[in-house]
Amino acid sequence: MVEGASILKVRRLRPGARLPQRVTPGSTGLDLFACIEEANAIELGRDPVLVPTGIAIEVPPGYDAQVRPRSGLSAKGVGVAFGTIDSDYRGEVLVTMYLFGALDSYTIRHGDRIAQLVIGRWADLPVVEVDALSETERGPTGHGSTGV
Repeated sequence: MVEGASILKVRRLRPGARLPQRVTPGSTGLDLFACIEEANAIELGRDPVLVPTGIAIEVPPGYDAQVRPRSGLSAKGVGVAFGTIDSDYRGEVLVTMYLFGALDSYTIRHGDRIAQLVIGRWADLPVVEVDALSETERGPTGHGSTGV
């Protein structure tokens, strides 16, 4: 390890927990895995459910970790709530999951890939109240899209 290098520290909280894993060299997201040995499975429905990963992480100062959906699960109607893990959080990484669309049920089993963990740099920008913002071609139109 390089002295002073930024690293993501991961602690297994239970024996069956898996470390986050980058599947391909170009992947920005690290796969997160369900760690539900005691229950063996969690049945998802319309209401949000916290799915444990069995790991805690230490994100270096100046970074955050974002829990994001996996596109393959989203295409099936399995949702993951976007979440932020701050650099001072040391608890278990939990993934909020739910169903949408026509899907009535979906079973999460121990070891399933359930979400992605993406590490990002954050900017410590001051918040300044102003009377007006600069003008742009787009302006205030196109909420929810670029207007195209």
